[in-house]
Amino acid sequence: MTKTLNVAMIGGGFMGKAHAMAYAAMPMFFWPAPAIPHRKVVVDVSDDLAEEARKRFGFEEASSDWKATIARDDIDVIDICTPNNVHAEIAIAAAKAGKHIICEKPLARTVEEAQAMTRAVKEAGVTNMVAFNYRRTPAVALAKRFIDEGRIGRIVNFRGTYLQDWSADPNGPLSWRFQKKIAGSGAIGDIGTHVVDMAHYLVGDIDQVNAITKTYVKERPIQSGGVDKLGASDKNTDAPLGEVDVDDEVLSLLKFKNGAVGTLEATRNAYGRNNFITLEIHGDKGSIYFNYERRDELQVMFAEDPGDARGFRTVYTGPAHPYGDALWPIPGLGIGYSETKIVECHDFFAAIVNGETPTPDFAEALQTELVADALIKSGDTGHWVNV
Repeated sequence: MTKTLNVAMIGGGFMGKAHAMAYAAMPMFFWPAPAIPHRKVVVDVSDDLAEEARKRFGFEEASSDWKATIARDDIDVIDICTPNNVHAEIAIAAAKAGKHIICEKPLARTVEEAQAMTRAVKEAGVTNMVAFNYRRTPAVALAKRFIDEGRIGRIVNFRGTYLQDWSADPNGPLSWRFQKKIAGSGAIGDIGTHVVDMAHYLVGDIDQVNAITKTYVKERPIQSGGVDKLGASDKNTDAPLGEVDVDDEVLSLLKFKNGAVGTLEATRNAYGRNNFITLEIHGDKGSIYFNYERRDELQVMFAEDPGDARGFRTVYTGPAHPYGDALWPIPGLGIGYSETKIVECHDFFAAIVNGETPTPDFAEALQTELVADALIKSGDTGHWVNV
């Protein structure tokens, strides 16, 4: 009989929507499911917001007290979908209570917080995972398979970008994502860590960085209500202005421990770019290119191809590729953000049931946080910084 695990989700905003959808849909795709996620309790900052989230996301109960929720004996999984400033406090309390934990990225605001969280889950022996979901896009997982099989040989170069434009408008409100005390950093932690995670996943650990960081919009209208809509909130040009103390953009040279080199670029101020994540990886036997905005596709070029067929060709992911047997029956039928979260949910629950270590766990996400910290320090100093 399939086991049921009770989930308490802390945070009912944008990421709460994505996670709740994954809990509902995962058994529809992966059947028999490793376990059935039961949406037991959703927690938000007020009773009214929690009740609204309960109705919207299909949870059984609502609460505004995350500490009391964690202490409950009938909760198996704590899902952290909050702003970054409370990740550490919630995760450490959940670990001490013996709960399995999935935490949204980035793991923490600082290396010190990430280290404390990693120690806590290790000492407690609980299953832990960080929600870097883009690595679970079938085309990215296929790239990983090709690399592991040696299809492009020894990797020599990595080029990664994550470009958005939602914060390019200077009249966009001063959400928590622009405040260091809450977010920890700007584009570096919010989207740059996704590139770092995929670089670690596909290429290997980053060893050194040499970064430029920029803040283009120094002040923004102070936001009422605290709603996080990624720049889509009502704009009030008459509102008082507050300081932006995080980065809008980071560009960096990279050196990997295995000898590969690369570049990373992340910005939320690139007009015309929506969710433009690209990866290009060159090996001594071929190359791979991926663009998330065309996420059913992986472009590959293998040096062993005959001379009259050399060049990039497009592979459309489907049943023959990673996760394909659980998703859709026709290649190119359509993979979305939701499918990456469904796969993430499956892999996390499978790890809990099978007593395995999911990836990326807190320890891996700590390595990503170390790179983020090095990018910040390098941007401040203009020098190469060791990770």
